[in-house]
Amino acid sequence: MAKRNEADYYEYFCKSAKYAHRAAKYLDGLLRNYKKEELYNQTQEMRQLEHEADAVRHEMIAVLAKEFLPPIEREDIVALAQELDNVVDMVDEVVQFLYMYDVDEIRLDALVFSELIIRCTDALHEAVSEFRNFRKSRSLKDLLIMVNTLESEGDALYAKSIRALFQERADAMTILTWTKLFDAFEDCLDACEDTVDIIESVIMKNS
Repeated sequence: MAKRNEADYYEYFCKSAKYAHRAAKYLDGLLRNYKKEELYNQTQEMRQLEHEADAVRHEMIAVLAKEFLPPIEREDIVALAQELDNVVDMVDEVVQFLYMYDVDEIRLDALVFSELIIRCTDALHEAVSEFRNFRKSRSLKDLLIMVNTLESEGDALYAKSIRALFQERADAMTILTWTKLFDAFEDCLDACEDTVDIIESVIMKNS
């Protein structure tokens, strides 16, 4: 717990990680019940979620600007806040691309990706929740490894998905659209991994 009049940055981190997981679940629901005609409204709903996540980051940075002695280095707080926000931004980008490219139907690999992103953001939220106790937590290391493992699964899925497009001799527009989308799916997982890299760096600095 933060002391009286001290900002609880770990709670801010948890809020941001929760937004990342909410965004992942929203994306998964959208894909599994895909209705092209609803995409515009869904982009607006996702953008609202992204704005709410932004607000958490802005509030945290505003508080940090007035903080005399934060619990970890300022640049680490800023970097972690930004990277957590990036996860939501990347999920938002997937939804925006679906709308921009006027996608007619969802490929099976996209559903596998969304499942991975849900699992990864769930592990990330658990890891961030444990981060407060990083000096004595018994589960944090395993949670960080889990995020890295899921990101690696995403790398393998990306290669498989792109290969499938060419094996199917898909038309140029389909290849362009889905390459861009698979890039965006992978970016979601990369942002999760970048977040845990920062957490690992903080742990090393304070060990």
